Amino acid sequence: MPSTTLEPPTGRAATIAQIARELGLSAPTVSKVINGRADVAPATRARVEQALERHHYQRRRAAPPPRGAGLIDLVFHRLGSPWSMEIIRGVEDAAAAAQVGVILSELGGVHRPPQAWLDATLVRPPLGILLVASRLTAAQQQVLDRRTIPAVVIDTDGEPPQGVPTVGSDNWNGGFIAARHLLTLGHRRIAAVSGPPDMLCSRARLDGFRSAHAEAGAAVDESLILSGNFYMETGYRAAHELLRRPDRPTAIFAGSDMAALGILRAAHELGLLIPRDLSVVGYDDLPQAAWATPALTTVHQPLAEMGSVATGMLLDLIDGRRPPTPRINLATELVVRESTATSPTEA
Repeated sequence: MPSTTLEPPTGRAATIAQIARELGLSAPTVSKVINGRADVAPATRARVEQALERHHYQRRRAAPPPRGAGLIDLVFHRLGSPWSMEIIRGVEDAAAAAQVGVILSELGGVHRPPQAWLDATLVRPPLGILLVASRLTAAQQQVLDRRTIPAVVIDTDGEPPQGVPTVGSDNWNGGFIAARHLLTLGHRRIAAVSGPPDMLCSRARLDGFRSAHAEAGAAVDESLILSGNFYMETGYRAAHELLRRPDRPTAIFAGSDMAALGILRAAHELGLLIPRDLSVVGYDDLPQAAWATPALTTVHQPLAEMGSVATGMLLDLIDGRRPPTPRINLATELVVRESTATSPTEA
């Protein structure tokens, strides 16, 4: 294998043939990488991508395809929850209005798309990609850029690659208004059952939760803050742990409505009445929240609207237009129902 780097003639970009000679590969192999074909070994693909970057190779960009000729790929780290169904509803409504179809992909619970997902995606290249609670690596984003496949992130779990638009909601405010509501009702031993600590939304909600305590001059008992995964089982297990304590909390802020439903079940099993003995606030305002017994006080997160707005941004990118605002955070608000009341120590 040649060990020297080929320098293209002055003023001229390196060709596929020159890059292939430099790497000791065939021109068709380099061409496959440029065109996103899946039938290239990962190590070979990485070498070619590095050479393309080194030579500043610019793939010829095709005109944006007609919308009716392709699909949007909606990618979840995990499917099946009512939370994901609300986002799907928003995406489907916006896509249908634009006469574009939607396909669903799942990453098996991980927040970083594996190479196998990218390879499969490039075999059936979509018009664009919507990633939910996950994000691409910078290298993966480069591959999509070369194929003129735009991406938008919904509810990002962290900082996305530079230039990738995002749509989310005001998670800090959501945590703040939930805790403020409970503090106003006289609660001072307030627990929190959060989501995964490595997710940006979880950290932002807890930051808001703590800020509300600081505003009220109330201390936060860190031993009452537990991490979870936003699912019912997490809320159920955490509530059993918290409510068996001799100094149990009088209120719990759940990082999701699904976790809150688990908390309601555990409280019932332990003989506690809600809201007389325990107040519970959820997060998301899923349709199930209003049907819980008692009806759940929760933070409304505009999930369907997030999906709709993100789809509009992606359609702009597909049509060759940059969104006027690359970062959009929609408002959150408190919906007070029956699961919160004055602290029993204040009653």
